[in-house]
Amino acid sequence: MSPVQDPEARPYRAGFGCFVGRPNAGKSTLTNAIVGTKIAITSNKPQTTRHVIRAVLHRPESQLVLVDTPGLHRPRTLLGERLNDLVRSTWTEVDVIGLCIPADEPVGRGDRFITGELAELKATVLAVVTKTDLVDKRRLAEQLLAVSQMGEFAEIVPVSAVSGHQVDTLVDVMTKYLPPSPQLYPDDMLTDDPEQVLVAELIREAALEGVRDELPHSIAVVVEEMIPEGQVMKIYADLYVERPSQKAIVLGHKASRLKEVGTNARRQIEELLGSRVYLDLHVRVAKDWQRDPKQLRKLGF
Repeated sequence: MSPVQDPEARPYRAGFGCFVGRPNAGKSTLTNAIVGTKIAITSNKPQTTRHVIRAVLHRPESQLVLVDTPGLHRPRTLLGERLNDLVRSTWTEVDVIGLCIPADEPVGRGDRFITGELAELKATVLAVVTKTDLVDKRRLAEQLLAVSQMGEFAEIVPVSAVSGHQVDTLVDVMTKYLPPSPQLYPDDMLTDDPEQVLVAELIREAALEGVRDELPHSIAVVVEEMIPEGQVMKIYADLYVERPSQKAIVLGHKASRLKEVGTNARRQIEELLGSRVYLDLHVRVAKDWQRDPKQLRKLGF
């Protein structure tokens, strides 16, 4: 005799969600807080995310696959245009979108522009007010009101990725709007990105720390080889910049900055891979690579 289905049982839901917003709205930090591990790179420099990284969140009754996208911005280079295209193509493929708006900054033209773009999509759109730990209750209430007047949102959820406040609530809300579906990824899968991409992102994050404001966009990382040797993973990677003067900044006095980048990146990579790592870094100049289609292809864009 076949088992009787409980009519009260909720259907298993699975699908794709993403966070969007202007650069530095806290999207990657929020993804990391939700998944509970470091998958998307974070930096206090805007525009740090360049690859679409999927993080898989498993729950008994659902599976939420988070897609991390670069911030939508006014492009000044071919790279910028390609990043924007990547964002828009991602939006059309997900079930639920969280528009991230920081609690500590006034709603701006960029936020309204993105809200307008999202209005055309089939996906359910939520407003996520991030960085609530940086404001008091009165300021938060004012921001929630300002956000509600921006457009039609299915729900508005205030969160803090840093303190963890309402992070689980946000996942509940996003999951509610996923379609009934069988599981999409196996239980032990946290991300579907190849390790080399994640390793390159961690190296780039380490390289971004402390460099001048004009440099983030000019750094690209290519992992040339990952070779396991006994208990150690040997990683050979190149950091590309656009000009010799930038190379000097990344290297630092007697290569001291590059050594620091290597130390910080190695620590993060060992955590990611769960093994000891030998990291060999070189800085190379690829003249004006952000504007050169051939160089962009070579660097994986």
